[in-house]
Amino acid sequence: MALKVLSALDTAKTQYYHFKAIIIAGMGLFTDAYDLFCIPPILILISRIYYDEKKTTIEKTINIPKHVMTIIIGTALLGTVIGQLIFGRMGDLIGRRRVYGLALMVMVMSSIGCGFSICTSRECVIGSLVFFRFLLGVGIGGDYPLSATIMSEFANKRTRGAFIAAGASHASKFAPAPSKATVALAPSNSSVDLAGADIAWRLILMLGSIPAALTYYWRMLMPETARYTALVEQNALQAAKDMEKVLQVSMSQITEEVPLEPRPPSYPFLSKTFLRHHGRDLFASSTSWFLLDIVFYSSNLFQSKIYHKYVDKWTNPYDEVIRVARVQAIVAVCATIPGYYVTVYLIDRIGRVRIQFLGFFFMAIVYLAIGIPYQYHWYKEADFWFMFLYGLTFFFANFGPNTTTFIVPAELFPARFRSTCHGISGAIGKVGALIGTVGLLWVIEEDEDGYPKPEGMTKALITMGGVCFLGMAVTYFFTRETMGRSLEENENEDESSEICFFRCLTGSCTQRTNSSPSEVAAA
Repeated sequence: MALKVLSALDTAKTQYYHFKAIIIAGMGLFTDAYDLFCIPPILILISRIYYDEKKTTIEKTINIPKHVMTIIIGTALLGTVIGQLIFGRMGDLIGRRRVYGLALMVMVMSSIGCGFSICTSRECVIGSLVFFRFLLGVGIGGDYPLSATIMSEFANKRTRGAFIAAGASHASKFAPAPSKATVALAPSNSSVDLAGADIAWRLILMLGSIPAALTYYWRMLMPETARYTALVEQNALQAAKDMEKVLQVSMSQITEEVPLEPRPPSYPFLSKTFLRHHGRDLFASSTSWFLLDIVFYSSNLFQSKIYHKYVDKWTNPYDEVIRVARVQAIVAVCATIPGYYVTVYLIDRIGRVRIQFLGFFFMAIVYLAIGIPYQYHWYKEADFWFMFLYGLTFFFANFGPNTTTFIVPAELFPARFRSTCHGISGAIGKVGALIGTVGLLWVIEEDEDGYPKPEGMTKALITMGGVCFLGMAVTYFFTRETMGRSLEENENEDESSEICFFRCLTGSCTQRTNSSPSEVAAA
């Protein structure tokens, strides 16, 4: 039987605290996305300041050496992997709220640190940037599992998917706008103003600390989630007291009539029992996220290479940054943000698995549609139809696996392992991001005009389509539906993963309930 306080959470109407939690968690996710995806304009400015030996205005892009770009981009993603593993585990061991604030402080301090360097030489500036980008990645990594877990544990079961998706949607909103605003803060009256450009890229990075810092106070005021307090700390009375502050119910309605005796956990993390009950779910959530991030981060971090036609002409250090940010904003407004909102509307109507499957499917089709004829049709001629199709990949990423891979791990696992398993899933996903971005960087070479050579681009786009087909297979055969069920029902431990796998293949996963031993034997 479910505890009264948890039943009250599952059946609660949408209230003020729901929207407050969306904003608090969403601003952290906005900061995560901004800090990770603001790097393309940063690299453009750094290349003009530190890698243009002539220091003159020429209509030719100055490129940072590939090994330097690999280090700058890769260290942030590597830090994210480590942060998700460490903070995810800490969230289960010492509580969501305590670790939530710690991760946020790491993000704020490292964002500010990214804008400073202890000297002015190229090697020292790049070294300082790499160091603080790594720390920033650690903080970002910690924010992922904690935000998702907190939102899932506060939500009711009827609108939980839309609740988490609405928080995740902050990651896409207005992401390019700060870059454009920062460039506007340092206008140049001459053709080249390297001092102004040096200030601009530092301000772009430090701006990422502002939304995170603004939410720190509110994060510290949030109570610990009732599910953690009641199920992990096994203090149902304190959980009821905490939830009385946010739920429109009295203590008498959510307090247990008889005090509950503490019960020790039935098995530890990553034991054979854990793997038998939850191994398939952890494999499904981790692999889906891994495959998605190979594609999604590649496309995001190297957008300027894909539509080089629209950003290749510039007259000063700011012009190309403005052009890149402008195209990023158009893609976000026309494709990325609408994809999130369609997910918010449909996720609790048609389910997570269908959305994830459809997203992977249409992404695969579109990548093949632009990849196969790229060499003969779109090389140096990225017209409206190319941009339209390319924008669809972002729409179906967000109306698809980019949202669901964030949601599902926060719903599948027991409360005492929930943050840890979400962190593992996200960390494996960021390994995919690291492979995708570094691989794309080394596969795609530029011609004398700065355009990506068609052979490498064709291989990259077709490979992305193949990766999406693999995501479809993992979704169809292994991912379990969580729509409309309480978190305690989703973590049902009375069935083995083999029984659940059989039910998924026969299409009965969505109807899974607590089964009696005779029902399991019959299955």
